[in-house]
Amino acid sequence: MSADTYVPRMALGLLHYPIKDRSKKIVATNITNFDIHDIARACTVYGVERYYLIHPMQEQLMFVDRVLDHWRLGEGAKFNPSRKRALTNVHTATSFEAAVKDWGVDCLTVGTHAQPVEGTLHYTIPALRDEMRVAKKPIFLLFGTGSGMTDEYMQGLDAVVESIRGAPPQDFRHLSVRSAVSIYLDRLMGPW
Repeated sequence: MSADTYVPRMALGLLHYPIKDRSKKIVATNITNFDIHDIARACTVYGVERYYLIHPMQEQLMFVDRVLDHWRLGEGAKFNPSRKRALTNVHTATSFEAAVKDWGVDCLTVGTHAQPVEGTLHYTIPALRDEMRVAKKPIFLLFGTGSGMTDEYMQGLDAVVESIRGAPPQDFRHLSVRSAVSIYLDRLMGPW
């Protein structure tokens, strides 16, 4: 397989607990319909093997199951086959550890964050891209919701990838998670 056709192996997770809120309290955030659909579509475009919505509460996972059933099996499947295709590789898990186990691939677990995290192995985007394409190391890329994952949680991962920086001089860093996912996927999985 030539380098230009090699698709790196990646799973992606959207973590909803433990998450910081605006006042730095640890909370569980709600899963949103937008995050199910939009991130699934981006994952499909870039060849991500699995997209996990990660939440410890059964009620939240049941919500995801109802949405997925509608678009995979119900009227939505007939109405929008492209949406059905995009949602094919969406899964749920009660924890990040359960998601990694479910994927079943020996992988590097990599977190994303709007600001640098002390005490973590740090990758630049080009270095992580090389790890994926040259060393052919599968990665599980993890995103947080709310005001992000705690530093302690991120320190438990194998590594953290550099933040997406805003334009100087402001360097504004407050993207929606959907936007951040799309930017990271393009930079890591895009064919350039």
